[in-house]
Amino acid sequence: MSFKLSIGIYGLENLYGGNPKGLIEVAQKAEQAGIDQLSMTDHVVMGSRTDRYPYGEFPSPPETPWLEPMTIEAAIAGSTDKIELSQGILISPLRSAALLAKQVGTLDALAPGRVVMGLGTGWQREEFEASGLPFAGRKSYMFEQIGAMKALWKNAPASYQGEKIAFDDIYCRPAPETVPCWVGVKANEENSKAIAEVADGWIPIEQDPAVFGEGVKTLRRAFENAGRDPAELQVRAMVEHKFDSDGNPDFQATIETIPAMLEAGATYVEILPLYFVYDTAMFDEFFGRLTEVKKQYS
Repeated sequence: MSFKLSIGIYGLENLYGGNPKGLIEVAQKAEQAGIDQLSMTDHVVMGSRTDRYPYGEFPSPPETPWLEPMTIEAAIAGSTDKIELSQGILISPLRSAALLAKQVGTLDALAPGRVVMGLGTGWQREEFEASGLPFAGRKSYMFEQIGAMKALWKNAPASYQGEKIAFDDIYCRPAPETVPCWVGVKANEENSKAIAEVADGWIPIEQDPAVFGEGVKTLRRAFENAGRDPAELQVRAMVEHKFDSDGNPDFQATIETIPAMLEAGATYVEILPLYFVYDTAMFDEFFGRLTEVKKQYS
């Protein structure tokens, strides 16, 4: 079963003494090894109450630096040729639709056909308050944002009329021919309908294939109901990172979860190198092992 490999590059700059330029080298090594995609995480600010994180223990203290994804990926774009540039996720409601459309268009101009937007709503009220933006209604804004961006990319001049976003007769160039927009929300009926209307893919919050597999089924039905081919749906799922009895990351046990993920409908499989790479000299071997995994399960 064919699939693509994605790596989340969160935290890997720390292997370079915190220098974000190290991520360019990571991307180059991943590309040389045949890795299909990289993704970055996003926080504009971080509040002190990380204990409110709704998906388990938050992975880092609040003072941890968070590099801005679009900026870093622009730097990576100029130093790579093939690897896709994505996010897992970009908190898009913290940005206006027009600004994000311009950022995406510019990034695509640097990396034509390689940009895949991974969008989400965020979980911190403090992040929206610090940005002067409403926390309530951020999900509906995100879906409108996708529709508005696609209008700006497709038409010149462009018009869009939504409940929260509206404009007439404006230009936003450069514009990509197409940039897929994937979203990280629960695949309930309401969200699946919205995804099928304006988006192109799904980033499951859940790692269990038995759980996200049900979401894939719901989304495929929604695509059919929207008159779209369910085969167009892209799903990037995160592996469940496994650990041995001593608490050490277990690479073999981790990659053995992939067949069930593919059976559940994943088209991209994402893994976090930070669990397995402790020194920059380890990247070549790690990426080599990943490409062998791809051959094994494709």
